Amino acid sequence: MSPGRLRHAAPPEVLRDRMDREVTTVVRQVGAHMAGLYLTVPEDGMLALETVTGVPPEFTGPWARLPLGHPGPAPDAARERRLVWISGREDLARTYPRTALVSPYDFALAAVPVPASGPAPSDASAPAPFPGDATAADATTGTGTGTTGTGTTGSPADGVLVLMWPASRRTRLGAADRRTLTGAADRIGNVLHRAAAAGRPLRAADQPRVLPVPRASAPTPAEALAAADFANRLPDGVCSLDLSGRVTFLTDRAAGLLGERRERLLGALPWAVLPWLADPAYEDVYRSALVSGGPVSFNARRADGTWLTFRLYPDTTGLSVLISPAEEHPAGAAEPTAARPGRVARARVGGIYHLLHLASALTEAADVEDVVERTANELMPAFGAQGFVLLAAEGDRLRVIGHRGYPHSTMERFDATPLSVSSPGTHAVTGGRPVFFGSREELEQAYPDRPAMRDSMSAWAYLPLIASRRRIGACVLAYEQPHTFTAEQRDSLSALSGLIAQALERARLYDTKHRLAHALQNGLLPHDLPRPAGLEVAFRYLPATQGMDIGGDFYDLVQLDESTFAAVIGDVQGHNVTAAALMGQVRTAVRAYATAGASPAEVLSRTNRLLAGLGPDLFTSCLYGHLDLARHRADLATAGHPPPVLRHPDGRTETLDLPAGLLLGIDQQARYTSVRLPLPPGTLLAMYTDGLIEVPDEHLDESLRAFARTLGTAGDAELEPLADTLLHGTRPEGERTDDTALLLLRPS
Repeated sequence: MSPGRLRHAAPPEVLRDRMDREVTTVVRQVGAHMAGLYLTVPEDGMLALETVTGVPPEFTGPWARLPLGHPGPAPDAARERRLVWISGREDLARTYPRTALVSPYDFALAAVPVPASGPAPSDASAPAPFPGDATAADATTGTGTGTTGTGTTGSPADGVLVLMWPASRRTRLGAADRRTLTGAADRIGNVLHRAAAAGRPLRAADQPRVLPVPRASAPTPAEALAAADFANRLPDGVCSLDLSGRVTFLTDRAAGLLGERRERLLGALPWAVLPWLADPAYEDVYRSALVSGGPVSFNARRADGTWLTFRLYPDTTGLSVLISPAEEHPAGAAEPTAARPGRVARARVGGIYHLLHLASALTEAADVEDVVERTANELMPAFGAQGFVLLAAEGDRLRVIGHRGYPHSTMERFDATPLSVSSPGTHAVTGGRPVFFGSREELEQAYPDRPAMRDSMSAWAYLPLIASRRRIGACVLAYEQPHTFTAEQRDSLSALSGLIAQALERARLYDTKHRLAHALQNGLLPHDLPRPAGLEVAFRYLPATQGMDIGGDFYDLVQLDESTFAAVIGDVQGHNVTAAALMGQVRTAVRAYATAGASPAEVLSRTNRLLAGLGPDLFTSCLYGHLDLARHRADLATAGHPPPVLRHPDGRTETLDLPAGLLLGIDQQARYTSVRLPLPPGTLLAMYTDGLIEVPDEHLDESLRAFARTLGTAGDAELEPLADTLLHGTRPEGERTDDTALLLLRPS
């Protein structure tokens, strides 16, 4: 776009209005009952909810900001730039169990990525410009042929358009609706692209904007009176609620059944006026009707013991409610919990969702870094905070173990604060109670002598982390502007701090055990191997990427005389300290028998008898060989280990078929056979453990052939870079479920 055209770009409010019209229009076109538009915040790695229609803004709290890295329909659509379709509750639970846990409603959903740049159609296909554009030449509305639905990877989409339908009415997404959705997403992407190109990018506000769905037509006064007369003639009570749950209309019959004057109910939240309805279970039914888009009913008991049946019928503008006496006492109906008159249950239900969100996230946290990342991702967007710090009590000091939204220099001042110092963080830990400061003035009044503890924020929540009656540390949420902490927020944060404390305690214990176990393993593995003249050597060890336990893989190279070397690689069954300890015993035994002059078959036989006598209940695979550099030959024997691969000087590869030997430690009488093969200069011998070639859902033979092909293609390279290629280039990243050891030997 030329500078001259940028000067005539539509102002941001006009572009935002276009974007809003695209959302409300597509909702009507595809018959959805709810929609939301997320905009990507790449610097934060988040999706921020810009607009929503069909639900009140209070419902969006747990969903207002979503980490791009989390599994979920909207993040997946943005990250993978593809349309995500969920056909109902079972599909959601199967595909996104964490999302289903915190949204137990039945609905169909489509998440459509907004293209990372607006598609530019040809002049012939370009539609008419939006009203308000300077010239027709500036109209580059998308045609539905952008990146939407391509499944490409790389930078995330600029946003995600999410629409929902009642699952009972929409079990599939037809081709016509798919084109409608992708076309709307393309046009929204084009609006975002124009705004960014003009130097005025559209950003999501702190709170999502609620877009009204246009009504087909407004009733005339006569029609409104006729509708009221119709409702009053019905034997049931009739009530209408807007999306926020406020009563906009009710009949005298409804007021009589509810036992309250019409004047008090009109414009009010029913559960705020009627104490017997102030129960989270009833609000959840109301939420279920709006979110699922289908009729819902429930029974409730008035204060005088009379049972009523409520039937809710939602649409995009609100709910119609029919109220009637229950025919009899509902079997198994639960008594409503006590609630103080006038207290609204909405925030309490929101707090429950925050608890579920954080609990489901922390169940997947393996180490301290994971706890920090997942807690920040959940708490900051849920409570609108701009800063986050996690502090751990270590001895007599508070250590910063993770933070977000703060510069490192500020955290360095906080780190290692003595618990004896008077500060909000230390008082939260030592006192075991949360501390809230809604403004800088409140903090300065409480701690006038601690200017060094002040930072650039303007409001803070200090939450103690206590697990098993032990002080674990503190969690700090901070706000750039003064912030009022409501009673509901304080209750929710106090409950959430217990979850964080338990997760952090588990993670710290796990990290400690992990460090000790790996220190043991590293002490048992050789830090280097001999590198004699005439033999190139490269070795690698890589722990599994899934799971944090150690393994029993080992390797070694022992010089036997001036021109002969013993090479060994093996794998002890298991991934724990016992496996690592046994690995040390096996490696030591092999070294001892090798230096005593035993042949490869004898080394395996003697090691097997030793292990079988120890009765470790763990078995070991092992590949052992003698490399005679003077005679250019090798003698190899195996005990149930994956076969070595030989690359000949001409580039041809060969998987060696050695006589199968029983795993070590099973049968003391097991026998092993050595095989002699030529090993001329330039021949490459690759020894490895099964973690290198095992790929989920792939046959082992195919994995081995792929490894051999890579070795044949890249085998002329230096061994160090070749080892990296073999280790990382033959496996899909993130799918390594077992430890891996690799030993490469090439006579020269």
